[in-house]
Amino acid sequence: MVLYSAAQVDKRRAAQVASAIQTAFHESGHLPPPAVNGGDPQLPNAPATSDEQQEALKKQIEQKLAAEISSGDVAVRSSTEGLVISLREVGFFDSGSAEIKASSAAAFAQLAEILRDNGSNIRIEGHTDNVPIHNSHFSSNWDLSTARATATIRLLINYKLKPELMAAAGYAEFHPVAGNDTAEGRANNRRVDIVVPRKPAT
Repeated sequence: MVLYSAAQVDKRRAAQVASAIQTAFHESGHLPPPAVNGGDPQLPNAPATSDEQQEALKKQIEQKLAAEISSGDVAVRSSTEGLVISLREVGFFDSGSAEIKASSAAAFAQLAEILRDNGSNIRIEGHTDNVPIHNSHFSSNWDLSTARATATIRLLINYKLKPELMAAAGYAEFHPVAGNDTAEGRANNRRVDIVVPRKPAT
């Protein structure tokens, strides 16, 4: 299974790496085509969690990351698909960068430990606001969102999460959680979501 293959990639090649990873996903047959039209990739044979396990996981994260949640750096919510942990740019990334801030290392380590012990498949999604980006590293919001997702996976692997249980997706500005007409809304949209799928109803 080819879910991740960008362990030691120079940031200047992030766009090419993102494209290669998405192509590998598609060619392996494990995931549908890249989410360029807002489609939702699915994890194959995911060991999903029950509603009770999801609620317990949510409470554990809320307890361990209470300070980050209170400051607005982290948000945790339940969705129809599963539990969504949002790492907002303000707390975890510098503007226009895919590298996680050193100042967020302690909070990230706590979250990684919880996810590792939970043992479920997870999907890491990069999201941006609708302001176009073009800098020396990224030529579009697609590049930035995908690079942030894969950078997060790379760091989670360093914390001993299993690579075969993770997948990455980049959605650019097309899956907002708030309006892009205010600074606050745009800030909420600039995030990396870690999705823990729930078991489907039987």
